[in-house]
Amino acid sequence: VHLVESGGDLVQPGGSLRLSCVVSGFTPLRECMGWFRQAPGKEREAVASIGLDGEQFYSNFAQGRFTISKGNDKNTLYLQMNNLKPEDTALYDCALLLETGSGYACFMALRDRFTYKGQGTQVTVSS
Repeated sequence: VHLVESGGDLVQPGGSLRLSCVVSGFTPLRECMGWFRQAPGKEREAVASIGLDGEQFYSNFAQGRFTISKGNDKNTLYLQMNNLKPEDTALYDCALLLETGSGYACFMALRDRFTYKGQGTQVTVSS
């Protein structure tokens, strides 16, 4: 199983980006998936998760600005990021946990463990 992220870029404050995470070797129909980020000198932190039946959960900083979703084929995970701020600058990666649960349950579980994760895509927000 492989996860490959793309879509990271240099963007101005207030701009938008859509990140993609393609899963190969497995189709996550109901399993927990999520987006994470790590800024230089900081710990990796959870951004958003999606669980059973597409239920979503967001960190406080992502709520209202970011949207996590799955493609119709269920093999692609997206993160639409709007109104980006310089503090959003980080390496963003996606993770898959071979467990099921609500969006919130997945968010909490993914903070502690994952089964597979990608290498990440760099997002830089700067003028």
